[in-house]
Amino acid sequence: MDKYRNIYILLDICIFSMVTLDDKDIKILNVLKQNSRLPIRDIAKKAQLRPSTVHLRIQRLVKNGIVEQFTLKLNNEAVGEDFIVFMYVSTEEDLPKSFFNNSHVKEAFGVTGEYDLLFKLKFKDIAEFNDYIINMRKNKAITKTITNVVTANIKEVLN
Repeated sequence: MDKYRNIYILLDICIFSMVTLDDKDIKILNVLKQNSRLPIRDIAKKAQLRPSTVHLRIQRLVKNGIVEQFTLKLNNEAVGEDFIVFMYVSTEEDLPKSFFNNSHVKEAFGVTGEYDLLFKLKFKDIAEFNDYIINMRKNKAITKTITNVVTANIKEVLN
């Protein structure tokens, strides 16, 4: 049974790599990037396509993994997350999954160079950030960090 499962997974990978986006897909994606809550008719009007075409193409984009999710952009100050930090982290071993599931961890990247990981973290204020740092230092896998505090949020987009 498992050997067949692996074949299907391999087929999915091949199908995904063959997906190409044409001009209509790009138009639809550009509208969705601006506001993914728009009704199909409004997306169609902005993309200058028929609603049925837009509907079918959005379904296909989701099915093929081009669109992973429809989401929203929050006002950091309004939701109490306007203290933003970027942190480089060096580790001796893999961090537990719970580290990445922390509500303060908004983005995490593996990076090249002296450090292993780069995190984007958001907090209510410096006190909340300090509590996080004190707790994080208890993790023996982390060998060193460099922290950059954001002083001005010039541009932040989701897409």
